[in-house]
Amino acid sequence: MAGARAAASSSPSSGSSSASSSSSSSSSPPREPGLAELLEEFSRTQYRAKDGGSGAGNAKVERIEKRCLELFGRDYCYSVIQNVNGEICGHYPRYIVYLEYESSEKEKDTFESTVQVSRLQDLVNRSKMARCRGRFVCPVILYKGKHICRSATLAGWGELYGRTGYNYIFSGGSDDAWADSEDITEDDCTLRSADNQLFDKVRGHDIKLLRYLSVRYICDLMVENKKVKFGLNVTSSEKVDKAQRYADFTLLSIPYPGCEFFKEYKDRDYTAEGLVFNWKQDYVDAPLSIPVTLTRSLNIDWSEYQSWDLVQQTQNYLKLLLYIVNSEDDSGLLVHCISGWDRTPLFISLLRLSLWADGLIHATLKPAEILYLTVAYDWFLFGHMLVDRLSKGEEIFFFCFSFLKHITSEEFSVLKSQRRKSLPARDTGFTVDDICTMKRRDRGSTTSLSSDFSLVTESSPGATGSFPYEPVDPSSTAAQTQAAWRKSHTSSPQTVPWNRPQQSEDRQPSYQGIVEAKFSSSSSSNHSDNFFRTGSSPLEVPKTRFPAPTERESRLEEVRSTFLATYSSTVGLKSVTPSPSGAIGGLLEQFARGVGLRVSSSTL
Repeated sequence: MAGARAAASSSPSSGSSSASSSSSSSSSPPREPGLAELLEEFSRTQYRAKDGGSGAGNAKVERIEKRCLELFGRDYCYSVIQNVNGEICGHYPRYIVYLEYESSEKEKDTFESTVQVSRLQDLVNRSKMARCRGRFVCPVILYKGKHICRSATLAGWGELYGRTGYNYIFSGGSDDAWADSEDITEDDCTLRSADNQLFDKVRGHDIKLLRYLSVRYICDLMVENKKVKFGLNVTSSEKVDKAQRYADFTLLSIPYPGCEFFKEYKDRDYTAEGLVFNWKQDYVDAPLSIPVTLTRSLNIDWSEYQSWDLVQQTQNYLKLLLYIVNSEDDSGLLVHCISGWDRTPLFISLLRLSLWADGLIHATLKPAEILYLTVAYDWFLFGHMLVDRLSKGEEIFFFCFSFLKHITSEEFSVLKSQRRKSLPARDTGFTVDDICTMKRRDRGSTTSLSSDFSLVTESSPGATGSFPYEPVDPSSTAAQTQAAWRKSHTSSPQTVPWNRPQQSEDRQPSYQGIVEAKFSSSSSSNHSDNFFRTGSSPLEVPKTRFPAPTERESRLEEVRSTFLATYSSTVGLKSVTPSPSGAIGGLLEQFARGVGLRVSSSTL
């Protein structure tokens, strides 16, 4: 099939829902919508593909869609799976981007499509019924030739029968998605129940799509094995597929709290430190399950996952995902939760921003551009219900970008792991690079935003690194510092204990040790002026610090600052109702001062 050039000025045609290669246009690109306009539209309504293309409000949506294609086209050649009226999925983008390979502007002139778009379209149409809400496996990030994909979890029998019956009735008695019967022989039909036949068929198509995308790793974020409503299993998952259809894939169960948990995050004045999920709730039955081959080099005690707070849990899961995508094989990754529009975009967005901060994807995009792309494409166009989440106080969307301050250090950089693999063994002495690396890694490990001031350990000449995530006495000697640093850089495999005793029911997160560490550090230090920064609001815009931040840190902090500034002037200030204590109002006012805004009471 002849290819076409993916250009910055490409404009999607409003044709049928067939897949097509992106084409160029000699006309100038459309007016670029700003992040403020995007957030205002996002907070006004949920995106639905079938509602696009007409009406006064949809002119903004069309600009957002075209802007995303232009940003993808800066660094990649791609094809487009058209979903103009939501025929494939009602809450997926109308123009689904399939990234084929990285390319410069000059190379786009000779772009030749490497994918059989008709084959891909067919696989998508047939596999969509296998997933909850029809949210099929969709590639969204291309890194080292690997597809990082997103989807919902597997659909249960109730949804499958309901949707297939609906399709049968409204398609005139036929359903093209089940037109062929090559997967099920006559003997199979006589031996299997009707349920198994249906599951074999739809999940067989899902597996074909996964293999077409070279996906090997499937990361399931659900805290349940199956989602149950009104006593019925409404969804399933690969890890509990009775027929073991997904046995050839590497399945990872990494349970992560759902969007409801982020109501507690907001109620704690947007403080994630010390916020621990209650794993003893009745519906939580999905255990942590990770192949030991993926954990040996991470220096994480996975048996303690139920005691991690929200920050540490998110950090460790992100480290795992980054380790998988940076592995030597050519296999892709699928990340999903239940519906795939809350927890899934959280980790997809963090993956995209982390890899971009290392300069490994979207190489030409500026901080404001990558921020726009991930907000628009990963969240808005893939159907995150921001309006509903804001009304309930479930602010997982805000948490995603506020959390960037916790992944600026080099321990989240895949470039660091690549350098470690290529460098020979060194002597045991310190070098300037070693000391800088140690300081960057320690940044934020003892920072708490729930107090009036926080300790920044990178400025402390006697501070030690946390290993792993354990409090360290800042007044320890230089020999202890060097020993702790060497310990954190050991290359010996770590044994991962999987079975851990249940925690006591009355165990509560402790803040006392953190507070004591802060004050003991301040009293024992001779350079306290360099250690503290005023203001502990999670909405605080990052300020210049010394020593100079790394490029990764600078890029992520600029993304975070841009988001916070725009969010405060659009969504943030409008979505918060005054509380009796005035705590949230104080946070917003502090943020307004941090970004140079003065918000009068009349504007609130």
